[in-house]
Amino acid sequence: MIALHSYSTPNGKKVTLMLEACGLPYTYHSVNFFENEQFVPAFLAISPNNKIPAIVDSKGIDGKPVSVFESGAILLYLAEKTGKFLPSEPVARLEVLQWLMFQMGGFGPMLGQAHHFLRYAPEQVPYAIARYSAEALRLYGVLDRRLGTQSGFVVGDSPTIADFALFPWASRHEFQDIALADFPNVQAWYGRMGALPYTAAGMENRDPQRG
Repeated sequence: MIALHSYSTPNGKKVTLMLEACGLPYTYHSVNFFENEQFVPAFLAISPNNKIPAIVDSKGIDGKPVSVFESGAILLYLAEKTGKFLPSEPVARLEVLQWLMFQMGGFGPMLGQAHHFLRYAPEQVPYAIARYSAEALRLYGVLDRRLGTQSGFVVGDSPTIADFALFPWASRHEFQDIALADFPNVQAWYGRMGALPYTAAGMENRDPQRG
């Protein structure tokens, strides 16, 4: 059994999406960072960077318990554990890994900054808003051009861990002041991802409401 320690954020939903897609049994343990639960020693023991998500697999490597932190590492671990959503053919595998890193290094952090300065910053910072809004547009353009060369998903005609990493961040496009209609290939892919049989469960909010 896999224990997922997470919260309802794009990074957290990457992993619930992957777990649902793989059909792996798991338990969900909410880590409410609004109440500083990420600093509890038990959580720090499995996530030393005090960030969600993290997992503990009771039947991990060689059948022994293993913990994994960082969402990209968790996706890779689960893909290798199950043999799903990561091609074994070297060229396709490399393509998936590159687009996973595109999400980890850009499409997540930069869109997160856009979220913050557009929605949550205690004061308006015009320079930051302009900077991260422009970068959000650029990154959506990169993804749109990529999807225009493919036959349905980020790498080929079936979803991979790259799609699972990107989709939860794209699901916050309104927070980023992004109109998907301006990126027709992204918009079509977004619809295909949303129609997959496991997406609704993977994107479900499992956390208690904040009071």
